[in-house]
Amino acid sequence: MLALANLLLAAGQKSSGGMGNMWMIVLYVVVIVGAMYFLLIRPQKKNEKKQKDLLGNLEVGDSVLTSSGFYGMVIDVQDDTVIVEFGGNKNCRIPMQKQAIVDVEKPTEE
Repeated sequence: MLALANLLLAAGQKSSGGMGNMWMIVLYVVVIVGAMYFLLIRPQKKNEKKQKDLLGNLEVGDSVLTSSGFYGMVIDVQDDTVIVEFGGNKNCRIPMQKQAIVDVEKPTEE
């Protein structure tokens, strides 16, 4: 941040190489924006795509982990809502939004 402030200060000074300083500032801004894209925005988009694929492949019988930390079994899947059964109690079936599901584990066939 201090280097950027020094560059801006240097650009404000009148010199024979004023146009060169301007291009240097533009170059630094492009590098900083590029670094922010690859360090912040791109990984976030990747995680969103992974979560969307995970919820798109949700099926009845899958074991899920909710955002509140509860483990349950999917009983019914609708457009943006799922009904999850928690524990072995058949009376504990709760409808919830798909976005509340953090992790899905497919049943293993033995």
